[in-house]
Amino acid sequence: QAQLVESGGGLVQPGGSLRLSCAASRSTFSVSVMGWYRQAPGKQRELVATITSESRTNYADSVKGRFTISRDNAKNTAYLQMNSLKPDDTAVYYCNQRPDPLFRLPKYDYWGQGTQVTVSS
Repeated sequence: QAQLVESGGGLVQPGGSLRLSCAASRSTFSVSVMGWYRQAPGKQRELVATITSESRTNYADSVKGRFTISRDNAKNTAYLQMNSLKPDDTAVYYCNQRPDPLFRLPKYDYWGQGTQVTVSS
């Protein structure tokens, strides 16, 4: 069951760009860590990027310098701007929301249904 709603995936050429969006839970968004993960067929799900409640970011080495994660607390939405896309970026991209460990909050782990990103010429 999906608790988040991703959008923005699609088919792009190598070198192209996409921006993914994730609509998150309104009541907990501002004190959450948002993350983007991806999973290619036959491979494990892997971390792409995270952003904390204080907008501190972390990226997988494979996407550093190309992808940017951001958040808009007023819209309860997280984004993943993907530039200079490569065929190896092809995967289903999933949004994740969990409590920021900076706060003592009830545990949860929300996921979206995933959005397909295909990079091909």
